[in-house]
Amino acid sequence: MTELLTTAHSWHPPAGAVSRGTLLVLPGRGEHGGVYERFGRRLAADAYVVHALGTEPGADRDTVRSALRRAAGPDPVAPVVLVGADTGALQALVAAADPDPELAVHGIILAGTAPTAAAGFQAGEGWDAELAARTACPVHRRRLAEDPGFARGRLGDPVPDALAAAAETAAPELPVLVLHGDADPVTPADRARALAARLPRASLGVVRGGLHDTLNDASHRTTAAAVVQWLERLRGGPELSPILTIEPIVPIASITREPRS
Repeated sequence: MTELLTTAHSWHPPAGAVSRGTLLVLPGRGEHGGVYERFGRRLAADAYVVHALGTEPGADRDTVRSALRRAAGPDPVAPVVLVGADTGALQALVAAADPDPELAVHGIILAGTAPTAAAGFQAGEGWDAELAARTACPVHRRRLAEDPGFARGRLGDPVPDALAAAAETAAPELPVLVLHGDADPVTPADRARALAARLPRASLGVVRGGLHDTLNDASHRTTAAAVVQWLERLRGGPELSPILTIEPIVPIASITREPRS
């Protein structure tokens, strides 16, 4: 579990920008923090500090919490948000299930959450099938195919029983953004909908045609934009008050005109 205890990848806001918050990324099966470079750079450009940890699905809650504290450092800029993908999403959910006195967490983003029951993708289906289940983005597909640090075949690994059981009952009293592709062959979208429904303060974003690696799929720009908008609302308080709303356009003929004096 030594990889989990090391923050191997960090992205910071441009020089002169004032940081708007801290994101702690927990990758999923087969991944390492570097595969979130595109996400990290994009969020850093919007003045968020992003730290991506190593990954080990079998790590227990205390180990994960220790790694998050180490990554955040002594004075992380609030809001501090856990961002988990696949099994990392389950770990984020469990880590934040109750307050950590040593690291105040203000929100959670769950992206392409791993299944806590039988999954559609099974071990042994082959690399082409795994890549097709993960992402439709040609750039990210090439990144994974050429990355010596990425562990092929791990997506079919079973989710550790202890992690699955803990995640099924975890219900943090924090704002949570659940992001999931409606074509995810690993975790059916209805399971993400059920997860969001049982969390006390969850919002749900469904990516049309999206696959399992939600933050690195073909719609990564739209997904990152949704993350930024949610973070900006979180900065205003846990009630997530709207900042901008799209109003229906009222036809001119239906607008009541004031009579001329």
